[in-house]
Amino acid sequence: MDTEQFKQMFLPYHRRLYQIAYRLLEDEQDAEDLLQEAYLKLWDKREELALISHPEAFCVTMVKHMCFDLMRSGSYLRDRQRIRLGEVGDVPAADDDRWKDDAEVVRQIMARLPEQQQTVVTLRDVKGCSYDEIERLMGLNSTYVRVLLSRARKKIREEFIKWNEI
Repeated sequence: MDTEQFKQMFLPYHRRLYQIAYRLLEDEQDAEDLLQEAYLKLWDKREELALISHPEAFCVTMVKHMCFDLMRSGSYLRDRQRIRLGEVGDVPAADDDRWKDDAEVVRQIMARLPEQQQTVVTLRDVKGCSYDEIERLMGLNSTYVRVLLSRARKKIREEFIKWNEI
């Protein structure tokens, strides 16, 4: 596969792939970097790509998996937790420190959930993805997505109540 064939086959999906990466990573630069890596992976395997019958589905799945792999990596999580100097401004004083504690407790509870439940809760409740988007991103049917979300919310609720009783 030459350069022109590669461009014709994969560049039409660029916008959709970027939207998926941006929606999952919530950062323009991270999404752009991830897409660059994705294109490099595709280019390295360009001879094998001619056999792919659905290049768009292949690309979407690849980008989705790359995002999930990146989000699971320890270095990415540490980097995301650091405050960028450009983002530091006047931080209003919190009226109630309990709210901060509660949010941290929920984060800790979520970290102990099974991986699929963590992902579904993050996509639905934190990032605001629709059920259809979650189905496409995770490759699950809508019933299973709703079951995972229900179980995760129930577990978070139960654990949070226990923590508050202490």
